[in-house]
Amino acid sequence: MKIGIVQQSCTASVAENRKKLAASIALLAKQGAQLVVLQELHDSPYFCQTEDVANFRFALPIPGEATEFYAKVAKKNHVVLVTSLFERRAAGLYHNTAVVFESDGSIAGMHRKMHIPDDPAYYEKFYFTPGDLGFHPIKTSVGKLGVQVCWDQWYPEGARLMALQGADLLIYPTAIGYESTDTKAEQQRQRDAWTTIQRSHAIANGIPVVAVNRVGFEPDPSGATGGIKFWGSSFVAGQQGELLYQASETKQEAVVVDVDLQRTESVRQWWPFLRDRRIDDFGDLARRFID
Repeated sequence: MKIGIVQQSCTASVAENRKKLAASIALLAKQGAQLVVLQELHDSPYFCQTEDVANFRFALPIPGEATEFYAKVAKKNHVVLVTSLFERRAAGLYHNTAVVFESDGSIAGMHRKMHIPDDPAYYEKFYFTPGDLGFHPIKTSVGKLGVQVCWDQWYPEGARLMALQGADLLIYPTAIGYESTDTKAEQQRQRDAWTTIQRSHAIANGIPVVAVNRVGFEPDPSGATGGIKFWGSSFVAGQQGELLYQASETKQEAVVVDVDLQRTESVRQWWPFLRDRRIDDFGDLARRFID
């Protein structure tokens, strides 16, 4: 499969961000992309650096104006498209939602972000209700896509549940970066940990992983922190965790990566993790902690 990834910086203008994304998607389609994956909350700045009710203006219903725009882009370019939107489900009820579009513009499915962080500069619990759609692959014309969102990518349970339901690959739209006061060594450790945990999902489940992050600096409107320098580094990993491509830490990129989905069968024969799992003794995984 030819997979297109779009790593870009964002401005305060939704229209400008969408225009740039649409141009990148068209470029990738011309290069043969069958599937295109965008970063987390790509229509706007990463507004979760502060708790401000004014930011709810970015939330839109699904279906609605945002899905109409991306449906047209997917259909025009004949690609399956993974987007990440701020969903207004009802008054006072909002989600961080990945919407997948078929190449004919129809909505193939959604994933509402399940794990919601609440940390300095990442105040997502103020905005997002935890997802209620569970961990289920989305069926498309290019395969079953195990789509999750950002903080979900740190948890092996979601990846495993997607794999057990036949996901052909794992996909993680992302928005993560450095805090300005962290040392260079700490920044590098964090970025390496982010890459490593997701590559481990590929290895443990024998399926490729696609992680698409934003890039560039976004200031903290409140001035409480030094803002976030998003570290880019979007990547595609193969079934054994091998890096098939990794993007720049600083530059915007739109690239196509070739992924051989047929290798899954061979890799799982060599490393039969699914065969040897002791499912009869995993009941305690449903507990918060074991004292």
